[in-house]
Amino acid sequence: MISRIDLRGDALPEGGALRDLLPRAEFDVEAALEKVRPICEDVHHRGTAALIEYAQKFDGVTLEQVRVPAEALKTALAELDPAVRAALEESIRRARIVHREQRRGEHTTQVVPGGTVTEKWVPVERVGLYAPGGRSVYPSSVVMNVVPAQEAGVESIALASPPQKEFGGLPHPTILAACALLGVDEVYAAGGAVAVAMFAYGTEDCLPVNMVTGPGNIWVAAAKRYFTGKIGIDTEAGPTEIAVLADSTADPVHVAADLISQAEHDPLAAAVLVTDSAELADAVEKELEPQVAATKHVEDRIKPALAGKQSAIVLVDSLEDGLKVVDAYGAEHLEIQTADAAAWAARVRNAGAIFVGPWAPVSLGDYCAGSNHVLPTGGCACHSSGLSVQSFLRGIHIVDYTREALAEVTHHVVTLAEAEDLPAHGAALKARFGWKVPQA
Repeated sequence: MISRIDLRGDALPEGGALRDLLPRAEFDVEAALEKVRPICEDVHHRGTAALIEYAQKFDGVTLEQVRVPAEALKTALAELDPAVRAALEESIRRARIVHREQRRGEHTTQVVPGGTVTEKWVPVERVGLYAPGGRSVYPSSVVMNVVPAQEAGVESIALASPPQKEFGGLPHPTILAACALLGVDEVYAAGGAVAVAMFAYGTEDCLPVNMVTGPGNIWVAAAKRYFTGKIGIDTEAGPTEIAVLADSTADPVHVAADLISQAEHDPLAAAVLVTDSAELADAVEKELEPQVAATKHVEDRIKPALAGKQSAIVLVDSLEDGLKVVDAYGAEHLEIQTADAAAWAARVRNAGAIFVGPWAPVSLGDYCAGSNHVLPTGGCACHSSGLSVQSFLRGIHIVDYTREALAEVTHHVVTLAEAEDLPAHGAALKARFGWKVPQA
């Protein structure tokens, strides 16, 4: 059901050579980009008419309008299962607790007497958030996108999710209910690259945004790449991933269950166990069979995901080697199920989010830990972070110098300007002092 990669016996290679040995899903955003380009430009030129046409083509629905009526949001919330509502409200509450603490305050540094630099943080003015709606419904992604944007102080928030034939062309009602709970009333029935293009270019109904965030399929990732530079993005999210670093103390029932929990997302989902215990590897592999058989989405998602080239049990000689492997892999979600798990977690450099010990599974982070589940995939955790309040803030430096403070440093500025053969830079200071460089 799942393959093995044996890295025992020899010294582990460094850098890219180690990364090349590790399992990874094939996710060719560049190839998808060529198919996305004409769709994006069509939305640019035809606006809402193109959105309605693509809803028919891709989603099999006939839309009269793309924006979701306010009444539909109210109805979705009123008809929401009370238990689901309570769970969403708790998820929102915990997410707010964490994300509210992330907001940075303005800070002023006195560089010299009379010379200060202040850094202030300004929220993006308008954002477009995306909630997927393909194989599953993800109201949790609504929470994870909206809460940090709101806590950052974003004034204008729009959300898009694919139209659903089953619900008369509206996004899934649980998505709409989550929007209503969060006070988001600008919602569009648009999916994939079409939604990203709507946000980037704007249409008759939707004003353009400054930034688009949210997970999605390869078409969403390709559209984000297409618009990078025109709008801000969070990340080009690929298939979801879990890596588990475990030793002989780990419970194979827990490990197997956690691998399966990610595999059920998508046939390209990655499930990776890194362990120095052959006995644990055997026990986990044995445990996968009955747990997979007892769940759903087996043939279309879980089995293809576990059997795919992106999933494997990786055997190493020691946890030190295991640490090197998980850092090279840079998982979206990394569980540490070892003795003294907190100590090992503290040494990890590359991961979207780290889950410590047997009682902090990835599923907790997906919904109710308070952390954010919009995380970097495909090894991007070595240079990128998950979604947070900071994603929606821009740092601006405010420079304030007196005449005396400028005079004191003018000779250095002039010297550096001339060293770079940019004499007008220096002249801009000389002009303030009668074209003479003040004495230091």
